[in-house]
Amino acid sequence: MAGKKQLRPVEPDERAAPSTVTGAAERGSRLDELRAMRRVLAAHIDSDQTLARDLAPLMRQAREISKEIESMEIQASEDKQWGDDDGDSRDAAWRPQAI
Repeated sequence: MAGKKQLRPVEPDERAAPSTVTGAAERGSRLDELRAMRRVLAAHIDSDQTLARDLAPLMRQAREISKEIESMEIQASEDKQWGDDDGDSRDAAWRPQAI
């Protein structure tokens, strides 16, 4: 159902995602921010008050945000799989004795 929030308990080592775009921008990650934007767009797309001329750009933006979210989620799962979940993309220092 549109507009109903899906709630679930937060795990002990997990923090709740911000529920607003402002909250996500201030204290969330880029992924949280994109998810909040997608929720706002979905609400406008589903609204009876949205004009027909506005639907195409809203749908286009929602599609782009969904692609970006999917890309970031895939990257995050690959990073987790390979143990690179600290967010540091720099290479380790070169050590000649490692050869």
